Parts: sequence; structure tokens; C-alpha cells
Amino acid sequence: MAFLQIQHHSETLMKACSMYAILPKNSDKPYPVMYLLHGLSDDHTVWHRWTRIEWYVRNLHMSVVMPDGGRSFYCDAVDGPNYETYIMEDVINFIDTHFNTVSERSGRVIGGLSMGGYGAMKLALKFPDKFCSVVSHSGALGAGHKPLRSDLSDELRLIFGENPTGGKDDLYAIAEKADKTKLPAIRIDCGVDDFLIEDNRLYHRHLNDLSIKHEYEEFPGIHEWDFWNEHIQEAIAFHRKVMGSTC
Repeated sequence: MAFLQIQHHSETLMKACSMYAILPKNSDKPYPVMYLLHGLSDDHTVWHRWTRIEWYVRNLHMSVVMPDGGRSFYCDAVDGPNYETYIMEDVINFIDTHFNTVSERSGRVIGGLSMGGYGAMKLALKFPDKFCSVVSHSGALGAGHKPLRSDLSDELRLIFGENPTGGKDDLYAIAEKADKTKLPAIRIDCGVDDFLIEDNRLYHRHLNDLSIKHEYEEFPGIHEWDFWNEHIQEAIAFHRKVMGSTC
């Protein structure tokens, strides 16, 4: 197993960017990739610093890639940088070009926490041909759908626009428009005392209303790393079950 810090230039963002990657012991055989997205106040280092992610995948034939998404909600901003394009084109293409990955849907999964939970769900549902499974931990699943948070309204307006409901980054609208036969496997979890629990419950109900198959679980916990360190293990198991023999 190897741990890498990757520095590269993004044509989309027109700047130098960083990401972490964990590679499996046997890199001669193509391996699947789990993309793991961080939250609003963090960067590409945080999953590695605050969880045992490297330990959890130590004996698995899979890679974990942790890109830096800034404070972008992994969107192509209305007035700002295009982080959705950065992840979907620059990051994925870089990883598949430079490493011996299973460079197709069957070997590519995505997950994240909070802002990254929203981002993972959005990217997976918008681009179901790219990912075979998605997991959201404590996701900000109402982002781009409900009224903007007053304390972040100026910042979020630049990302989502003045009236984002029903638009390109609204998870509710994305799910409504999706071809249910082509969606990836979906899992959502959240702590019962997390400040985002109602956002998660509402989106769970929305998926049920649309008859979109998914797993949903609530556990004791709040919006903190103890929760995510524990439940990323279930996410890994979920992804592995979907990918089957590839990992």
C-alpha cells in the first residue's frame, strides 16, 4: 500500500491543485477507485488526518482518492470556479491516466461528508454513467433546493444563484429527472442529533416518493469526526458489495 500527495495543474480551475491518494499493495492488477469528498471547512487532507481510512482499506484491492473541493459544494458556480467540471474531468482523468485503475463505471464509487455528502450525491445522480455507488454521510442534502442559509447567503448565492430551487444543482430536481434504471446504488446515513438530520430525512422521503431504491440509516451521533470515522467503514462495505469481484 502507498500513500501519495499529488500536485497537479487543473486546466478547468487554471491553478495548481492537490489531492491525496491511497493505492493498494498490488498495483499490477487494475483496481477500483473510491473518491472521498470533504466538508465545507476542510480540504483534501482531512479524511486522512481525522479518520483511519488508510487502515480500513489496507488489505483491500482498491484506491481512495481525496481531492480538494474548496468551499465549492462541488458545483460549477454561477459566478465563480467550476469545481464540478474539475472533479468530473480533471481529477478523474488524471487518476485514470496516471494509475492502473478500473477506468469505467463498475470500478468507480464516490462518497463524502456534509458538503461532500451533498457533492457526492449530486455528482453520482447527475453522472450515473460514471459511478456505480454513492454514500452520503451527514450530507447537506438541502443545498441548492431550500432557501439560502442567512449566515452564508452571499457566498452561496455566488455558487447556486439567487433562486436555485429546481435548478442544475438541486438534488430534488436531479432525482426527479433521473432515469431510475441507470442510477448508482445509493446509501445515506446521519446522526440523530446532527443539525442536518432533517435535511437527510426529507431527502430520504423524497427518494421514497420517487420510488428510488436506496439505503437510509440513522445512528446516535452529531456532526463530528467520531461519527464519520465509524461509519466510513460501512460505506466501504457498501461500495465493495456493489463492485463485487473488482475489489
